[in-house]
Amino acid sequence: MARKPRNFQTGYSYHITTRCNNREFKLIRRECREVFLYAIKKAIKKYNFKLYALCIMSNHVHYLIEPAQPEDLAKIMHFLNWYTAMCFNRMLKRTGHFLLGKTLFC
Repeated sequence: MARKPRNFQTGYSYHITTRCNNREFKLIRRECREVFLYAIKKAIKKYNFKLYALCIMSNHVHYLIEPAQPEDLAKIMHFLNWYTAMCFNRMLKRTGHFLLGKTLFC
């Protein structure tokens, strides 16, 4: 069954959740949290969005984001997921998926 199309609109904020692959607790280390903060700074410079809230848990992350353009939301999350996964895999000397492929938008 196809996914229901998302209807993002200008001027709205969106609650987004990204989870670690296999629900593993990989975000416990302080360095992992610092990677998220650095990635968010890079993404804000690149996509010019507002971050109202961020909550980094041990196996998932919550964002409250208002994109400048609604169509940028998918690009923002793609960049954040790609960049953090690349950094974590290098830091932890591992390969493969780090974050779950599906991002939850509310």
